[in-house]
Order: sequence, then C-alpha cells, then structure tokens
Amino acid sequence: MELTQKGHAAWIDQFQQLTISMKWSTAADFDLATIYETKDGKQGIVYFGDLGNLNAFPYMSLNKDEGVGDKGGNNEETMQICRLDDMKSVWICCWDYNMVQHGKSARFKDSDVNLTLTNETGKSMSVTVDTGDIGNVCCLATIDNTGDSPKLVNTSRAGTLKGLKTLEQLINVVQQDASSTQEVQEVLIT
Repeated sequence: MELTQKGHAAWIDQFQQLTISMKWSTAADFDLATIYETKDGKQGIVYFGDLGNLNAFPYMSLNKDEGVGDKGGNNEETMQICRLDDMKSVWICCWDYNMVQHGKSARFKDSDVNLTLTNETGKSMSVTVDTGDIGNVCCLATIDNTGDSPKLVNTSRAGTLKGLKTLEQLINVVQQDASSTQEVQEVLIT
C-alpha cells in the first residue's frame, strides 16, 4: 500500500516487529528519528544519539547513522518497533543534519527520501514525502495509536531549525497544525 499524499492514512495490522526503512541516494546527511508520546504523556526520541532499546522501553531501536557528510549513494537507516501498547503517537521524522546546523533549508523537494514500513510477514506500506514546505526537518509520517487500532498517516510536515538542542524544538514541528491534520486523517482512511 502506498500513502502518496499528505493526509492519506491506513490501518497498521497487528505485528511482532515493525521495520521502518528510510532510503535515499541524494547527497545529503539525512537522519531518521522517531519522536514519541506515551498514553500517560511522557515524550522522548530515538535517533543517532540515543539508539533506543527493543527489549525495554521504548521498544524501538535505530540501527545506525548513514550518509554522514552528505554522502550520496545507497543510504539506508532502519528503525525497529516491537511494541506500541503504551504509545499514543509516534512521529517518524527526518532531518538534514548539515542544514539544521546552519539553519538553512533542506533538500527534501529535490531528494529521493523513501519511507517503508514492513511487518514480520512482509506486508508493507510506503510513504511518499509530499511537502512543498521549506524546512530542514520533516515529519514524514505519524503512527496514531489513539483508536482501537494504530494507523499510519502521511504527515509530510516540514519546519526549519537552527541547531537542534531540545526535544521540544522537534515536538513543535511535529505538532504544528495538529488539529487540521487530525481532521484530514479521519476523512482519508484508505
């Protein structure tokens, strides 16, 4: 299944392990991260500075930091999730490390960032970045776990940061216009 436009959504089937793969060949130092909020309001991040843990909270883990120094080619970063029970929301994000450091616009529009979520049975969903927004941080997709079953939403929301110092900076990007995004999510379930 492909979520090609901002706002498109699909239910996520039950899984033992969900693999999030971000691939790109553009010469850019993109970084994959998940920002999460638990059902009791705790917020956190899994990224190259804190690779997470599959066997303990937050039950998510990043494999490595790829594309360092704007390396082009077959770059891929992979995140594993083995539990969503305690999560309210998981935002799957990407930032252009070098552009964030300088507060400059990233190259999302000119890049070939591709996001795929695959469960252990091989069933997959892909998300196409659909943002004309200028920024150096992009919330590619959201796993909304507030209903009976989690759903994946193509969020495609960008923001611009100069330096990345706090989790709150990223949360402001992923939650901007959240009310209008929620309305679109409910209408466009596929």
